[in-house]
Amino acid sequence: MAYFFIADTHFGHENALAFDNRPFKTIEEHDRALMDNWNNAVGPEDEVFVLGDISWHNATKTNEILGALNGKKHLIVGNHDKRLLKNREFQSLFMEIADYKELTFPQGKGIVLSHYPIPCFNRHYYGWCHLYGHVHISFEWNMMERVKYEMEALYDKPCQMFNCGAMIDYMGYTPRTLEEILEGQRKPEKAV
Repeated sequence: MAYFFIADTHFGHENALAFDNRPFKTIEEHDRALMDNWNNAVGPEDEVFVLGDISWHNATKTNEILGALNGKKHLIVGNHDKRLLKNREFQSLFMEIADYKELTFPQGKGIVLSHYPIPCFNRHYYGWCHLYGHVHISFEWNMMERVKYEMEALYDKPCQMFNCGAMIDYMGYTPRTLEEILEGQRKPEKAV
């Protein structure tokens, strides 16, 4: 069993294709690629933490997609998930639904999960990581990267916060483990 993370899948959200410059011609192609990538990476017993903004489809279509995805799913609520939360079947497809979550590991390390970036997240001085979404590839993400740089370079304070939006290069429209996300940080970004 492994833990996987992804944010901002935006199933069915045609505007996300242009907003993120997602490399798909249609939203159907987008949705199929994300589903295939998910099921190729995630096994039935793995746990997947979706850090918000899962779908723009109605509840019926969203539930159909979620039912076809491998793994035990957790939802960290994003700003586009509120309307779906009114649907009981949608709720039942997740092991848990929360606005914020902390995962603790045996060595005292952990991860703070939120849809929104939190530069001064809990235990950032103690080797914890923060995974978030929401900001896509935008000026807001650049702003968070600048804050992270300043904390580390100018103030010598750790700030292991990482955008795990589906469209981020190291995510590749695929749920990733923490190790894969950290490895992606060490590789130079491809030109977008």
